[in-house]
Amino acid sequence: MPIYFYTTNDKYGCFSNFSPHGVELDGYWWKTTEHYFQAQKFIGTPHLEEIQQAKTPKQAASMGRDRKRPLRKDWQEVKDDIMRKAVLKKFETHAEIRDILLATGDEEIIENAPGDYYWGCGKDGSGKNMLGKILMEIREKLR
Repeated sequence: MPIYFYTTNDKYGCFSNFSPHGVELDGYWWKTTEHYFQAQKFIGTPHLEEIQQAKTPKQAASMGRDRKRPLRKDWQEVKDDIMRKAVLKKFETHAEIRDILLATGDEEIIENAPGDYYWGCGKDGSGKNMLGKILMEIREKLR
Protein backbone atom coordinates (compact mmCIF):
# COMPACT_ATOMS: atom_id res chain seq x y z
CA MET A 1 0.00 0.00 0.00
CA PRO A 2 1.46 3.35 -0.97
CA ILE A 3 2.27 5.77 1.83
CA TYR A 4 0.87 9.24 1.28
CA PHE A 5 2.06 12.33 3.14
CA TYR A 6 1.53 16.04 2.82
CA THR A 7 1.02 18.07 6.01
CA THR A 8 3.38 17.92 8.98
CA ASN A 9 0.63 16.65 11.31
CA ASP A 10 0.00 13.52 9.18
CA LYS A 11 1.28 10.15 10.40
CA TYR A 12 4.20 10.59 7.98
CA GLY A 13 4.43 14.36 8.38
CA CYS A 14 8.15 14.09 9.07
CA PHE A 15 8.60 13.38 5.34
CA SER A 16 7.45 16.94 4.59
CA ASN A 17 10.12 19.60 4.04
CA PHE A 18 8.06 21.74 6.45
CA SER A 19 8.66 19.31 9.33
CA PRO A 20 10.57 20.88 12.25
CA HIS A 21 13.76 18.86 11.74
CA GLY A 22 16.66 21.26 11.29
CA VAL A 23 19.88 20.52 9.42
CA GLU A 24 23.36 21.96 9.24
CA LEU A 25 24.41 22.41 5.63
CA ASP A 26 26.90 24.68 3.87
CA GLY A 27 27.95 26.33 7.13
CA TYR A 28 24.46 27.37 8.24
CA TRP A 29 21.81 25.93 10.55
CA TRP A 30 18.48 25.60 8.71
CA LYS A 31 15.23 25.34 10.71
CA THR A 32 13.75 23.06 8.03
CA THR A 33 14.80 21.50 4.75
CA GLU A 34 12.30 23.87 3.11
CA HIS A 35 14.38 26.82 4.33
CA TYR A 36 17.52 25.25 2.86
CA PHE A 37 15.93 24.30 -0.45
CA GLN A 38 14.32 27.70 -1.07
CA ALA A 39 17.48 29.61 -0.11
CA GLN A 40 19.58 27.63 -2.60
CA LYS A 41 17.70 29.37 -5.42
CA PHE A 42 19.65 32.52 -4.51
CA ILE A 43 23.12 31.24 -3.63
CA GLY A 44 25.70 34.03 -3.45
CA THR A 45 23.10 36.76 -2.79
CA PRO A 46 21.68 38.36 0.39
CA HIS A 47 18.37 36.57 -0.37
CA LEU A 48 19.95 33.33 0.89
CA GLU A 49 20.39 34.66 4.44
CA GLU A 50 16.99 36.37 4.41
CA ILE A 51 15.34 33.02 3.67
CA GLN A 52 17.60 31.19 6.15
CA GLN A 53 16.24 33.55 8.84
CA ALA A 54 12.56 33.22 7.87
CA LYS A 55 10.39 32.45 10.92
CA THR A 56 8.46 29.55 9.34
CA PRO A 57 8.89 27.12 6.45
CA LYS A 58 5.77 28.62 4.89
CA GLN A 59 7.39 32.05 4.94
CA ALA A 60 10.64 30.59 3.51
CA ALA A 61 8.63 28.94 0.71
CA SER A 62 6.80 32.10 -0.27
CA MET A 63 10.07 34.07 -0.22
CA GLY A 64 11.68 31.43 -2.42
CA ARG A 65 8.80 31.49 -4.87
CA ASP A 66 8.83 35.29 -5.13
CA ARG A 67 9.97 35.96 -8.67
CA LYS A 68 11.05 39.49 -7.75
CA ARG A 69 14.11 37.70 -6.37
CA PRO A 70 16.81 36.75 -8.95
CA LEU A 71 16.54 32.97 -9.46
CA ARG A 72 19.89 31.34 -10.22
CA LYS A 73 20.32 30.48 -13.90
CA ASP A 74 21.00 26.75 -13.39
CA TRP A 75 18.10 26.13 -10.99
CA GLN A 76 16.23 23.63 -13.18
CA GLU A 77 19.41 21.54 -13.54
CA VAL A 78 20.42 21.55 -9.85
CA LYS A 79 17.14 21.51 -7.91
CA ASP A 80 16.78 17.70 -7.71
CA ASP A 81 20.31 17.24 -6.34
CA ILE A 82 19.78 20.07 -3.85
CA MET A 83 16.61 18.35 -2.63
CA ARG A 84 18.48 15.00 -2.38
CA LYS A 85 21.25 16.63 -0.32
CA ALA A 86 18.76 18.28 2.07
CA VAL A 87 16.57 15.19 2.54
CA LEU A 88 19.57 12.90 3.09
CA LYS A 89 21.02 15.27 5.69
CA LYS A 90 17.67 15.50 7.51
CA PHE A 91 17.35 11.73 7.86
CA GLU A 92 21.04 11.31 8.76
CA THR A 93 20.68 13.99 11.47
CA HIS A 94 17.46 12.80 13.15
CA ALA A 95 17.43 9.13 14.20
CA GLU A 96 13.75 9.12 15.22
CA ILE A 97 12.55 10.05 11.73
CA ARG A 98 15.17 7.86 10.04
CA ASP A 99 13.52 4.94 11.87
CA ILE A 100 10.11 5.99 10.53
CA LEU A 101 11.46 6.17 6.97
CA LEU A 102 13.20 2.79 7.23
CA ALA A 103 10.05 1.22 8.73
CA THR A 104 8.19 1.95 5.45
CA GLY A 105 9.95 -1.09 3.96
CA ASP A 106 9.52 -1.18 0.19
CA GLU A 107 6.27 0.77 0.08
CA GLU A 108 5.90 3.53 -2.45
CA ILE A 109 6.06 6.99 -0.84
CA ILE A 110 3.92 9.70 -2.42
CA GLU A 111 3.74 13.40 -1.63
CA ASN A 112 0.00 14.01 -1.87
CA ALA A 113 0.38 17.67 -2.86
CA PRO A 114 -2.68 18.67 -4.90
CA GLY A 115 -1.06 21.80 -6.33
CA ASP A 116 2.35 20.33 -7.11
CA TYR A 117 2.83 18.19 -10.20
CA TYR A 118 6.62 18.13 -9.92
CA TRP A 119 7.52 17.35 -6.29
CA GLY A 120 4.11 15.84 -5.54
CA CYS A 121 1.50 13.69 -7.28
CA GLY A 122 -0.76 16.64 -8.12
CA LYS A 123 -4.50 16.79 -7.79
CA ASP A 124 -5.19 13.89 -10.17
CA GLY A 125 -2.21 11.68 -9.28
CA SER A 126 -0.42 12.34 -12.59
CA GLY A 127 2.44 14.35 -11.04
CA LYS A 128 6.10 13.26 -11.06
CA ASN A 129 6.23 12.79 -7.25
CA MET A 130 9.94 13.72 -7.22
CA LEU A 131 9.98 14.24 -3.44
CA GLY A 132 8.50 10.78 -2.91
CA LYS A 133 11.07 9.28 -5.30
CA ILE A 134 13.91 11.05 -3.49
CA LEU A 135 12.62 9.76 -0.12
CA MET A 136 12.63 6.21 -1.51
CA GLU A 137 16.20 6.72 -2.83
CA ILE A 138 17.34 8.01 0.57
CA ARG A 139 15.62 5.09 2.31
CA GLU A 140 17.59 2.71 0.10
CA LYS A 141 20.86 4.57 0.81
CA LEU A 142 20.30 4.52 4.59
CA ARG A 143 19.66 0.77 4.76
